[in-house]
Amino acid sequence: MGKDNVVFLEVIEWLDETGRELVHRIPEQGSGEIKLGAQLIVRESQAAVLFYKGKAGAAFAPGRHTLTTANIPVLTKILAIPWAMTSPLRAEVYIVNMKVFPNLKWGTRDPVAFKDADLGLIRLRAHGIFNIQVLQPVLFINTLVGTMGIFTAEEIEEYLKRVIVSRFNDHLGEHLDTLFNLPGQYEEISAGLQKRLQHDFSRFGIGLEHLYITSITPPPDVEKAIDDKGRLSILQDLDGLLKMKAAMAMEKAAESTAAAGSGIGMGMGIMMPAMFAEALRPSNKGPAPQQATSCPDCKNPVPTDAAFCPHCGHQQLVFHQCSNCGKNMTPNAQFCPRCGHPADKKPKSATCPHCKAENLPGATFCNQCGEKLG
Repeated sequence: MGKDNVVFLEVIEWLDETGRELVHRIPEQGSGEIKLGAQLIVRESQAAVLFYKGKAGAAFAPGRHTLTTANIPVLTKILAIPWAMTSPLRAEVYIVNMKVFPNLKWGTRDPVAFKDADLGLIRLRAHGIFNIQVLQPVLFINTLVGTMGIFTAEEIEEYLKRVIVSRFNDHLGEHLDTLFNLPGQYEEISAGLQKRLQHDFSRFGIGLEHLYITSITPPPDVEKAIDDKGRLSILQDLDGLLKMKAAMAMEKAAESTAAAGSGIGMGMGIMMPAMFAEALRPSNKGPAPQQATSCPDCKNPVPTDAAFCPHCGHQQLVFHQCSNCGKNMTPNAQFCPRCGHPADKKPKSATCPHCKAENLPGATFCNQCGEKLG
């Protein structure tokens, strides 16, 4: 790109060499004096947003575009003499990576409380992976990126982890009564949790493509109780269970090295269902076709390059969203046109009435004590 010059026009483009950048600003250091007639090259997996005089303009689709500003070669420098030859007509281009960012990891840093119908209050650890994709470039830049020159997936991953863990606790409390019913429900829980998280992610212009749960681990004493219940259901005889446990204790004492192999085997047994499900999933060879997005207002399919919904006329380029109902709002709106909620009022965090712990807005169960909020 030709920049910081007086005569030549700029050719603006960007190639992601790391594969981890969500947004890249040009110029990287501060703002620029992008001139009238500058050429913007946008790749198929990208979208670009021109910020001119501090405000976001239209999002540019893949292709070559001619930018329109009031910075004219040579003449602008002469007219900018009162400002030390620095044009006040500042402009910068944000290029957004629209590809799917896979294999982002989520997990419980600390065990979360779960109220089991049979075992009482227990603490669980859960881990998995998820994929994200930017769907609304302007909304994503305005809500998360701000004026940062480079924004990577790692910088947003930690926050999204916390959101997933909070919603996981709510979803598990509403759809699972006891851990004894957990086997065979991993895929169903993953699908329900993914649907629950769509609203949280869409507030930032991000789409949750897939979410997988690789493990849900209770404390060792709870694992032991689950194993005992499984063995008892097979033997249908308490005396037989006691004899079997005595024989197992004798075998473990005779072969002390078998304990390590048993632990590894149990861990692999927990992870194998998710690994086989992914391996047997039919693969899609070749590049994926461009799919139409859905209108956030009427939910009908809309072409990816459409500025307005052809069905209801709803604006597709999102600048801001109402924190109460999710309605798209114009940049200078003071109140939501749908529900009347103040545009600058943010949702409050949910405080547990039992342990006073802070939880995410809209949470149903407390992450600390497992009690129902409200």
